[in-house]
Order: sequence, then C-alpha cells, then structure tokens
Amino acid sequence: MSDKADAADLAESSARSLHKRLMASGHERPEGDRCPICFDLIELPMNNYSKFNACCMKKVCNGCALAARQRGLFGSCPFCRTPFSTDDTSLLAMIKKRVSKGDAVAIGNLAEQHYQGSLGVAKDVPRAIELWTEAAELGSLDAHYQLGDSYYTGDGVEEDKPRGIHHWQQAAMKGHVLSRHSLGCVEFVNGNYVLALQHFMISAKMGFEMSLNYIKEMFKKGHATKAQYAEALLGYRDAIEEMKSPKREEAKRLGPRPV
Repeated sequence: MSDKADAADLAESSARSLHKRLMASGHERPEGDRCPICFDLIELPMNNYSKFNACCMKKVCNGCALAARQRGLFGSCPFCRTPFSTDDTSLLAMIKKRVSKGDAVAIGNLAEQHYQGSLGVAKDVPRAIELWTEAAELGSLDAHYQLGDSYYTGDGVEEDKPRGIHHWQQAAMKGHVLSRHSLGCVEFVNGNYVLALQHFMISAKMGFEMSLNYIKEMFKKGHATKAQYAEALLGYRDAIEEMKSPKREEAKRLGPRPV
C-alpha cells in the first residue's frame, strides 16, 4: 500500500508541476510566427495573412509580399528571391530538398502532403504521422499540434487522448496558439471551466479571436466574469494592434493579388 501511495503522490506532484509550467509559460508566440522580412508577428490565422514559400520554408506576411510586388518583384520569393515553382513536381522537389537537410518545417510540410494526398503524393496518413513525429522531435510546434489533433480524435491512428493532450501541452508551453486553444476546448468540454478560461485567456491575448469568442460565451453562461471578459478583450485588441502595419492594411484593402 505504501508503494501505491508513494506512486500516487508522485503522480499528483508531477501533475501539479506540469500545470504550473503550462500556465506560466507560452504566453508569447514563437519566433517562427514572425514575418522574416518585417519581423512583426503575423495575424491569425496565419494562412489568411501570409504566404508560405517552399523554397525557404518561410511565411512572408501579405504586407511585405505587397511591398515586394510594388518594387517590381514578381514570380520570385520576397525573402530568398528563388523563382516560384510552376508545377507540383518542382514544388515537391523543393520540399524534399529541404527535408533531406533535416528541416523540421519541410518535414512537417511533407507530412501535410501525405495527409492530404496533394502535390502528386499518394494519400498516406500513417506516413504523415511518422513525418509529423520526426518533425516534432526536431522542434516543430505545428507538428506537435497536428499529432495532438490526430491522437486526440483517432484520425489515422488509434485514439489516445492523453497522448494527444501531451503533444498540445508541449507546443502550448512554447507559445503555439492553436495548441493552447485546443487545451482550453478539452477543459471546457470536460466541464473544467476555470482551467478552460485560463487557457483561452492566454490564447486570446495572443490575438486568437476564436478564444475570445469562447470567453464571451462563457461570460454569457456565467462561467467567466465581466472583468475577465473585459481583460481578454483588451488583451486581444492590443495584440491585434501590434500586428498591424500600413502595408498590411493596404494589402487587406487591395485583396488577393497574383504573386
């Protein structure tokens, strides 16, 4: 009985330690969320406000992409100046070249191609899981997020919710917004509203509108106070303001343009 009690105490202590680290860290987004040209954080969701370039594995914000076009740079990456690929075969070759060099972002991107069955790659979810695992081991937070989603929902692998949550925790502690929001959703579904609110507050203050909306709904249902919602709203607005720039606002007004 003593051994069991000691093991239980150790597990409880470890859980408390993890929770403390989880809530104390990851309040700032990672450097990879910054545009490599202007160095400002890219608005969320990043895919809406930036373009991913397979040549250098960088996401360039729409403002810097617009500035490059206005300087006459068409058909080439605004960051590394590599000509854009014109077909799936050459694009896949770019990705695989970076994969061969152990680039975590490229490995995660190749995983996405296997998951989607795109760029001429056969759909192979187990292979995608293998690649995301490799990318996560190399430090890719996006790969941790994807693995979290796969294991939590049983998408392509045997469902393992604790394992999925573990991946989200690893990414959230390093500032991955979607992973933080996902942890909030887990706690919300389980009725742990205090913990859910703590997670949503962190991601809302990093500029994630969906987390702010969850807090708003929690306030309406009595799971969050008016002061907490106001704090989240103020933090969200501050984050959004910090991500604005004249060029980015101009890009929004002009809408999508050819590269």
